[in-house]
Amino acid sequence: MSLATQAQLELESAREFFNRSTRKLSEEHSTFAPAEGMMTVAQHVAHVAQTIDWFLEGAFRPEGFDLDFEGQAKVVMGCTSLAAARARFETALETAKSAVAARSDAELLAPLPPGPIMGGVPRFAIFSSITDHTAHHRGALTVYARMKGIVPPMPYMET
Repeated sequence: MSLATQAQLELESAREFFNRSTRKLSEEHSTFAPAEGMMTVAQHVAHVAQTIDWFLEGAFRPEGFDLDFEGQAKVVMGCTSLAAARARFETALETAKSAVAARSDAELLAPLPPGPIMGGVPRFAIFSSITDHTAHHRGALTVYARMKGIVPPMPYMET
């Protein structure tokens, strides 16, 4: 199995677990945050989508990762719709799957650009980082759901 195929499968698993864990959250929960200054439900999902794009872009552009985290946060903080954030998440995953499908094993094994973000490790490593990051935010969103009286489904099995 090629590395591109493995990456696509990993992205699809991340999608499935994220969507399963968060599916009971609805548009009415979009602007919920447990406390002032925390990301809302919609902002979490928008951030996950943004980070998928960020990893992909950073892995394949010569200058590496965009370190303007403040600018990136401003974009996410403007998100007020869970439906819009979910659409962006789906688009980010499809874009990543398509982009990786076009890459050879040699390209995916090439080192990431030097820098503070995963500098020098194989590009392929971004896919496990995407999965880890997505899992982190789906975990936060399950806590948000519980705070709203919602019992989130088990992410690893159909229910």
